[in-house]
Amino acid sequence: MKSVARTFRIMLLSTLVLCLAGVPAAMAADPQTSVIEQVIQRGVLRVGMSTFVPWAMKDKTGQLIGFEIDVATRLAKDAGVKVEFVPTKWSGIIPALLTGKFDVIIGGMGILPSRNLKVNFTHPYDFTGMSMVASKKMAAGMMGLEAYNKPGVIIAARLGSTAVTATKKYLPKAEIRLFDDEAQAYQEVLNGRVHAVVGSAPTPAFQALKNPDKLFMPIQGTFTKEPIGFAVRKGDVDTLNFFNNWIGYVSAEGWLKERKTYWFETNDWESQLK
Repeated sequence: MKSVARTFRIMLLSTLVLCLAGVPAAMAADPQTSVIEQVIQRGVLRVGMSTFVPWAMKDKTGQLIGFEIDVATRLAKDAGVKVEFVPTKWSGIIPALLTGKFDVIIGGMGILPSRNLKVNFTHPYDFTGMSMVASKKMAAGMMGLEAYNKPGVIIAARLGSTAVTATKKYLPKAEIRLFDDEAQAYQEVLNGRVHAVVGSAPTPAFQALKNPDKLFMPIQGTFTKEPIGFAVRKGDVDTLNFFNNWIGYVSAEGWLKERKTYWFETNDWESQLK
């Protein structure tokens, strides 16, 4: 009995301390509010992303358009909130998520075990793969992936992307030149300063079509396959549950496939760009 009474006194004292500190006991016992609840209360979903064609890019008026922009906008609408995009350099996008700069990453992020140790991923809402576009000046006659796996060959890729992982795995003998912005990487190959760029399909093919006098496709299709997911901070089951169920809903509806076809299998949107 003495032990029970002592335990009760300790609990009562703890409650009094919390109240004196201005923290209601009920609030102190509550778990941390989930991100999705914070989004609903705030009325805004903050989305971390980085620009790269055709996932996210600016149109003639400076507005963001692209596959990921459509996905995030529809997600926010279905949640009954507005969307706010937070452009972020890809190399620092996971640290920015972890420090609360935004609520979720929706930016064509490949689901990798190394990333999964830092963040939680939703079910895949898309699949992509790595492709390559080469310089006619630097890489004339070099066809096939193995032709680029040689000392002296320079491959450009975006810093922090899965293109870097793929290049290191499949082209270990080549030199990798890294850029914060994907547009810079493609400018290097257009200027004839690197042999090729490795990037997520279909961007390399679009670049080759736009610049047939300077670029060509040394391989057909992709040489990797990657699942793509939303990234959220770890330990938030409610938010992950909502995003997973939303992905399942719009997939079954056929909406995701419709938007993927528009952005990845047509160039109808190119007239919107600068």
